[in-house]
Amino acid sequence: MSSLRDDFKNKKRIVVKIGSSSINHPESGGMDFSRIELLVRQLCDIHNSGKDVALVSSGAIAAGKYAIGYGRDRSVSHELTLPQKQACAAIGQGRLMNIYEKFFSEYNQLPAQVLMTKDTILNDTNRENATNTFRALLDMGVIPIVNENDTIATHEIEIGDNDTLSAMVASMIDADLLILLSDIDGLYTDDPNRNPDARFIGEVDEITDEYLEMGKGSTGTGMGTGGMSTKLNAARIATMSGADMVICSSKDLTVLGRIIAGEEVGTAFRSNRDESFDLKSFVSEILK
Repeated sequence: MSSLRDDFKNKKRIVVKIGSSSINHPESGGMDFSRIELLVRQLCDIHNSGKDVALVSSGAIAAGKYAIGYGRDRSVSHELTLPQKQACAAIGQGRLMNIYEKFFSEYNQLPAQVLMTKDTILNDTNRENATNTFRALLDMGVIPIVNENDTIATHEIEIGDNDTLSAMVASMIDADLLILLSDIDGLYTDDPNRNPDARFIGEVDEITDEYLEMGKGSTGTGMGTGGMSTKLNAARIATMSGADMVICSSKDLTVLGRIIAGEEVGTAFRSNRDESFDLKSFVSEILK
């Protein structure tokens, strides 16, 4: 066990991000209740151990598409316009939250919905209000469930499959660990889907230009939108804000407990707090 991972068991405030492809059936686009229930159980277990937990979850657009039948007829291609995606988010966000509330209630845990846009970060008053709300919820023992507010967002997938959003949340609430549950095992020297010689990288002590170059050109799944580039941006935000970060596969959701126990899972990024780091300026630059 490395010294970096050995310290994970001592983390006090953890943000977990999960994408659409990890909580939906790829065949139909419908919500995968078994996986969502397992995710919730893991989060409640972590919370019951005395840690603060926040979840950043995609899935509203996918839930809305499925509800109105866009995802069910596999013989018909439904390339949605931005307004249609926003409408699907309006339909699906309540359905997604309802499922989360049902499963959290089974473990006697109270969740809360928080919807954000990039203006939540870029507007000083909005950012302060959101930060105060997060801190109050965590003080109350509540688990915030965060998503981008796609219904009013004016740019398609402004924040990038919630990878960047989760790092913003980690920065705002002074989290000390961010876990990105993804459809990939971690960081590779090249896209392993295209290059069989790509090498896996277990730990990153510092995010250099070489690492950033590795993320260029990688893509997400058809259901999600984030590739490795957005995950590396998330790592830059998290580590400069003082949080370690792990990118790992969501194939087995019990991975959360194993990560906190210090097991060699995924790619771990070591925190390098930068006292001069300004979240607002960084977000403004990467979301131009």
